[in-house]
Formats: sequence, C-alpha cells, structure tokens
Amino acid sequence: MSKLSFGLLATGLVLASTTAGAETLRCGSDLVSLGDRGFEIRRKCGEPVYRDTVGYTLGPGQRLELMIEEWIYGPRNGMTYILRLEGNRLVRIEGKRLP
Repeated sequence: MSKLSFGLLATGLVLASTTAGAETLRCGSDLVSLGDRGFEIRRKCGEPVYRDTVGYTLGPGQRLELMIEEWIYGPRNGMTYILRLEGNRLVRIEGKRLP
C-alpha cells in the first residue's frame, strides 16, 4: 500500500470515528427515529440542552416553507447528538465525539 493510500485510509477512519449518522437515538428506554415529530422527541428525551433555528427550506413539491432546527442533546457517554428537524419532523441524527 502506498503512503498516499495509507494516509487517505487513516484520514477516513479518523473522520468516521468522530462523526456518526444514525436512524435512531436511544433516550432511556425509548427510541427516537427519523420521521418523529418534535413533541415526540421532547416526550422521549426531554428538552434539548440547546436549540437553534438554522434556516428554512421548501417542502417537497410544494410552495410551503419549512423551518430547519437543530436540537443538541448530551454529552452522553462522551457523545453529543445533533438532531435536525425540518418542518418539525426529524430528518437526521448525528453523533459527535467532542474532545
């Protein structure tokens, strides 16, 4: 394996270990899944430690503007979770191990 290939592989492994995407998030004995509504997430996980409106997007095939929010939970076991909601529906769960 060349030094360049090894360097790219090592960089990829480091990036993969610091950021992880998921389709579910465990909150106690409950699971939050993509597609869940904001009130369901708050019922299962409680209030986020930080909540931010990051922008707006157009709904699919509609002339409807949807608010984009990011909710932060954690750290839990060294991981911080960023939940992205569009139109009050969960569309992405991102886990990050912060230093």
